[in-house]
Amino acid sequence: MHHPSKAAAFFAVSFTTLCVVVLAAAQPPENTTARASEKTVGNDDADSETHHPINPARSVDEARGRARLLHETIRGTLQVMHRDFFDEDDARAIPSSSMEDVFKELSRGYDVDVKWLVVNTDIVNVDHQPADPFERDAAKALAKGKPSYETTESSDGKPGYRFRYAGPIHLRSQCLKCHVKRRTSNDDRVAGLVISMPLAQ
Repeated sequence: MHHPSKAAAFFAVSFTTLCVVVLAAAQPPENTTARASEKTVGNDDADSETHHPINPARSVDEARGRARLLHETIRGTLQVMHRDFFDEDDARAIPSSSMEDVFKELSRGYDVDVKWLVVNTDIVNVDHQPADPFERDAAKALAKGKPSYETTESSDGKPGYRFRYAGPIHLRSQCLKCHVKRRTSNDDRVAGLVISMPLAQ
């Protein structure tokens, strides 16, 4: 039997690697010679060699493709973590919370921001409430059954433009014990995942 904390930690590392591979695969190859010249000789800090913002998507279609691929990766990972590692009777680690550590690394190291979004469930974490007009509109769209919601906009404190994408995370009946405490039915509910990434001007 897996030890929950060790298994979750291993899964988080694997998930981080998978996300980076997904993002790397979704963008065109870069000049490896130029990349090598950016490394500092004698610097043992792994972050200096592995954390680089991804090349901005050259079009909305390209950004949408990256976002969809990343959304599906995260959605599938969440399901597997719940299935294999989450014990509702001994919930020392909640998969969605553990994955937020990975989200922080994606933001810090790759300029890709990811956030869970409350749509039509209880507010388990206030940080997941819609925080701006885009997120409020996205929550309404996902609640109505839309497969996604997106926009492009100028960056908030970051250079260039951003592509913002919101996709659904469907919560089945077994999830509603925590996410909808006073439910009157076992109908599926929806949460959201918001992804923001650089977009070339």
